[in-house]
Amino acid sequence: MKAADRRPGAQDVMLGHITGYWVSQMLFVVAQLGVADALAKKPLTPAALAAKVGAQPDALHRVLRALASVGIFAETADGRFKLTPTAATLRDDVPGSLRNFARMMIDGYNWRGWQELLHGVRTGEVGFERAHGKPFFAYLREHPDLDRVFSDSMASISGPENAAVARGFNFGGFETLVDVGGAHGHLLATILRRHKRLRGVLYDQPQVVEAARASGFVTAPDVAARCAIEGGDFFARVPKDADAYMMKYIIHDWSDERAGAILRHCRDAMRPGGRVLVIEHVIAKGNAPDWAKLLDVNMLALLTGRERTLEQFRALFRSAGLRLSRAHATKSALRILEAAAD
Repeated sequence: MKAADRRPGAQDVMLGHITGYWVSQMLFVVAQLGVADALAKKPLTPAALAAKVGAQPDALHRVLRALASVGIFAETADGRFKLTPTAATLRDDVPGSLRNFARMMIDGYNWRGWQELLHGVRTGEVGFERAHGKPFFAYLREHPDLDRVFSDSMASISGPENAAVARGFNFGGFETLVDVGGAHGHLLATILRRHKRLRGVLYDQPQVVEAARASGFVTAPDVAARCAIEGGDFFARVPKDADAYMMKYIIHDWSDERAGAILRHCRDAMRPGGRVLVIEHVIAKGNAPDWAKLLDVNMLALLTGRERTLEQFRALFRSAGLRLSRAHATKSALRILEAAAD
């Protein structure tokens, strides 16, 4: 029996998990160098590819050969490398590109937060803050280049999710929708395009909404007249008198206390009969593979937040004077949690 035909045993499986960071670090290298973009038109030899991306040919060959062995690139019979469908997700110009997500998640500043995970499990403290001496978002504000990669990565991976969210709920029943912590406004713009009578408010930190103006999502001609842009701090206040407040990937960044404060501001600001919509992963029961459970540990390593079960969301809403009325499924991993004043 050939070695390649041998069925992996328990030790093989565990070795794969233990050395998993080898693959992620190689992915950071090829994402940082832009290898997938360089291979977009045709396969290339390691020497030709190295010349295009600024790498040493033999070292690059060794990395690509290893990644080909796990199905990420493919080596041809004549020694050139080509994209696979998996590798193509690292191209800059494809919908849902993961290039900036790889650059952000595997960069050294995040890596150092994960290196403190043992300390975090022992103490409950945030590994990132132990490594860097400050919270995650404060660190990004001090490093604009990293902040830009973070924002770009969130915008890129959110495209397919945003389409699913926009289709997964009837936003047309509202008059005004506030996107709290809406970043560049891609989700809000997607929803406004589907509901022509809906008005929107993009609300985020002042420097973020300035970048949103430049991004063009909510300043596009077909939505600009129906979308206000406002800078502020959602821990202090949110815009008043809307009938719906939406937050995607916001509540999971924060502890129950801080998340509850955001939700209370929304409850206090909304019109009678209004709704709060929290768009997040929901941790599933049981032992089945669940991205939310892995993401939850990332939050443990990097931030004060967490992913939550449906019951934890229910309790969080209750603490903010809200009642979870329905959890809407979408054609993505996200759910839309609809809450009303209790």
